[in-house]
Amino acid sequence: MTAAGPRGTYAERPARLDGAFLWTRTAPPAAAPSGAVLPDGCMDLVWADGHLFVAGPDTRPWVPGERAERYAGFRFAPGDAPRVLGVPARELRDRRVGLGDLWGTAAARRFAGRIGAGPDPAAALERLVLRRAADAPPPDPVLRGAVARLDAGRPVAATADALGLGARRLHRLSLDAFGYGPRTLARILRLQRALALLRAGLPPAEAAVRAGCVDQAHLTRETRALAGTTPAAYARSFALPASSPAGAVARSAKRETPAPSGSRTTA
Repeated sequence: MTAAGPRGTYAERPARLDGAFLWTRTAPPAAAPSGAVLPDGCMDLVWADGHLFVAGPDTRPWVPGERAERYAGFRFAPGDAPRVLGVPARELRDRRVGLGDLWGTAAARRFAGRIGAGPDPAAALERLVLRRAADAPPPDPVLRGAVARLDAGRPVAATADALGLGARRLHRLSLDAFGYGPRTLARILRLQRALALLRAGLPPAEAAVRAGCVDQAHLTRETRALAGTTPAAYARSFALPASSPAGAVARSAKRETPAPSGSRTTA
């Protein structure tokens, strides 16, 4: 998908790693800051004007600080980044960390230079990730199963039982893979289901029930806690013109980008 607006152009496409996406953003120097990034269960490797950093798993809205004119990002499927990046997700929770802190300054600069030298930084970033993934352990089917079950609204205890794990074992695995426990992951996935329904035009009460909340009040509490807004305010922002500040913010993508990216939205 591709989208353009007053804060630049955003595009994304599926990556060649299962469940991952590549995205790019160009923004004019005078572009307005992006809105707060909302939790979505994913981690990204981001190239921004020649610098590489990792966007860790969020548990609260993240307000971007510095801005760049060109971005390329690789958004991993939930739980997949740690095996490729070589660091447990819990160490990156609610953080943005320079790749040099993880792989060494010299290596990070070398990789960043290669990515920026070509005509398609996103494709170069993908090649880097694929090379790392080829040398990494294979994806853990247990983690994929946990995401699928929790995203379908299954209780944590039932998910652990279905995967042949105890609750404590699932919690330990989740901390390393997702950055937080399975209950937090379930809340974040449920939030994203609700936001997608709100973007589709469903009233907050109906979106709450269909997403798996007890009622609209439950969704409001969860949206305030995880996204720093309310379902009604989020829905109203999508009814505004994309050129308006609130409408542009609502249509922002997950990782410091200014256009919609599937379920990866900002407040």
